Amino acid sequence: MTKRKALGRGLSALFPETVISETDKGFFYCPIESISPNPHQPRQNFRDSELIELADSIKEKGVIQPILVSKAKDGYQLIAGERRWRAAQKAGLDKIPVLIRDVSPAETLELALIENIQRKDLNPIEESSAYQELMQRFHLTQEALSKRVGKDRSTIANFLRLLKLPAIIQQDLIDGKLTTGHARVLVTIESPLAQKEVRDLIIKKSLSVRQTEKLVKKISTLKKPKNPKPETDHYMESLSKDLQKSLGTKVVIRRKGKKGRIIIEFYSDEDLGRLIDQLL
Repeated sequence: MTKRKALGRGLSALFPETVISETDKGFFYCPIESISPNPHQPRQNFRDSELIELADSIKEKGVIQPILVSKAKDGYQLIAGERRWRAAQKAGLDKIPVLIRDVSPAETLELALIENIQRKDLNPIEESSAYQELMQRFHLTQEALSKRVGKDRSTIANFLRLLKLPAIIQQDLIDGKLTTGHARVLVTIESPLAQKEVRDLIIKKSLSVRQTEKLVKKISTLKKPKNPKPETDHYMESLSKDLQKSLGTKVVIRRKGKKGRIIIEFYSDEDLGRLIDQLL
């Protein structure tokens, strides 16, 4: 199996468990200060409470799983494991176990994304932004991306739609005030103003996703305009009747703006000849 095929199956396919065991000579303890964060890290929000909890665990048991890094101009750059790296700093460690891997920028971003997805560390907006960056940076279609990260194409599409929501709603997803289910309902609303109004109701009344769906359906039914009847042009209607009396046959006038058509019906060759004589 090639490295490229392995990427789509996640970190475990590219770096088997035997590679990162503590008995393997492939890892070493690197000074934490020599490691810089990954600029393409999909995860942008690290909750202090989670880091403190992990730091306490590290103080007691150490860093069990090495982080992945690549060589940089000045030291090393993280590929995957930024949460462990941050928590190790909080725990007061000077060194951390690392595995060095020679990967391309594309693989660095891909591995960081896959690790976070597998660990469920990303909020919905971070995951959506990561998918978008992968597609734009490496010119991938949704179908190609779905194969790379092991997700259904429809799942990718649904996440990308979240980036069209107003900024305030995206922030709610980051903060955990709204769920992905709520957001997918809000995406179906065309007006950003209406999206914000429904968002306010969800938060104010603690609406479930099912309740939100019913609310949006009710709103769309109320706002759906009835097909208006076309206005009758009384002048054209009167003119049609006058022509019908004059020509002795059905006449229809169809107007569109300043232009239009006059349709004069005939029912036989004799009828056509009569009309021609009258008109000429």
